[in-house]
Amino acid sequence: MTDGSESAKLPPKDDFSRWYNELLWMAEIMDVRYPVKGLYVWYPFGFNLRNRVYSILRELLDVDHREAMFPLLIPKDEFMKEAEHIKGFEDEVYWVTHGGREPLEVPLALRPTSETAIYPMYRLWVRSHADMPLRIYQIVNTFRYETKHTRPLIRLREITSFKEAHTVHPTWEAAAAQVEAGLNIYREFYRRLAIPVIVSKRPEWDKFPGADYTMAVDVLMPEARTLQVGTAHHLATNFSRTFGITYEDPNGIRQYAHQTCYGISERCIAALISIHGDDRGLRLPPEVAPIQVVIIPIIFGESMDVIEACQRVEETLKTRGLRVNLDLGDERPGAKYYKWELKGVPVRIEIGPRDLEKNSCVVVRRDTAEKRSIPLEDVGDVVLELFRAIHENLFNIAKKRLDESIIDCDTIEEAQEKVSSKICRVSWCGRRECGLEMEEAVGAEILGIPEGRIGRGRGICPVCRENTEAKALISRTY
Repeated sequence: MTDGSESAKLPPKDDFSRWYNELLWMAEIMDVRYPVKGLYVWYPFGFNLRNRVYSILRELLDVDHREAMFPLLIPKDEFMKEAEHIKGFEDEVYWVTHGGREPLEVPLALRPTSETAIYPMYRLWVRSHADMPLRIYQIVNTFRYETKHTRPLIRLREITSFKEAHTVHPTWEAAAAQVEAGLNIYREFYRRLAIPVIVSKRPEWDKFPGADYTMAVDVLMPEARTLQVGTAHHLATNFSRTFGITYEDPNGIRQYAHQTCYGISERCIAALISIHGDDRGLRLPPEVAPIQVVIIPIIFGESMDVIEACQRVEETLKTRGLRVNLDLGDERPGAKYYKWELKGVPVRIEIGPRDLEKNSCVVVRRDTAEKRSIPLEDVGDVVLELFRAIHENLFNIAKKRLDESIIDCDTIEEAQEKVSSKICRVSWCGRRECGLEMEEAVGAEILGIPEGRIGRGRGICPVCRENTEAKALISRTY
């Protein structure tokens, strides 16, 4: 735990790896000292932040989805049914082989993802066209034996907060519409976190194992790298044929169902921390900040009048439904400022004897450090106005950086030169061989063809030299 003093200084954000790792423990988000590689512990403050972020996701999903929970352990015979799917995960699976001292007759996999746990049940639940659409989600932990360099919240062996939705539909078109609906949920989710996103169709070699196609959501992180923070997969009938998920259509004919799945992990928290944070620590959008307002009394000599005024402001804000902390600790004001800036509290209120003489207080924005003096009777309205302004400012800063980071590159050589600091927008014919050659030559990954105007534009594929109508994004990734 941190002591709240200024003795432990946060590294500058330009040194992102050190900044990120130090901030996680200094702001009490995660403790990385658990004695198993790739497993981490949520501090209470970090878990509070996590819960507020995921409450937005639940709110958006609960409109037409139902939450459930499926087992962690998957029998090997069920897990091995879908060959293409398993091939994508076979090197990442943890296996349970004993119950106590007794070998198990059938080894059990710790879910790396839950298709093979959920779909045997869907086979029992879906019998008729009247049972669809079926939209269920769960928020659970998943396990993957990650062999690359692990990093808290970004690359883990235990994903502690994996939201996965699994839906069933009568037709391919209905499933495709659900993929788009899932993406719309993600767009709104990240907008409420003040995070701009890129949505693109992943290339064939990078789609989810067993999917017909994969759509992905990416964000721009520091170091000019992109982070995949959500996916939506059209599964067509690939899994329903394997697991026998069929329904009786209105004509009494049994048909294979079409399915989708889409997921988000705690990478959304990593993005929230990394995109908005600065050299002083977290900068949290007010909607998800565990503490939205901190009140700091400025005390000289006799202090009761100041403390009573702070308590009145605290009560006023709490009656407006805000999460407020009145800091009556023994630290000097400067140490308190540092502590709460580190934790990303959106608004700080300072009240001292001189403020009381004017029946006012000083409000300070965490995002801009802007200070202003306001009448005490206006504090509730002003703080709510600041919340809206802070959210929009955080989004606009991130959006401007994203827009300015996407640049056109006409040749592989130009992409090689620019990809260390930019997301390269390149013409691509769509062929696998050309895409893989570009990735190899540039030393980065094709995110796919993004939606909207970013993905449109005439050009020449830099590999085969054919005319193209589409633009792909290529970037370094985590």
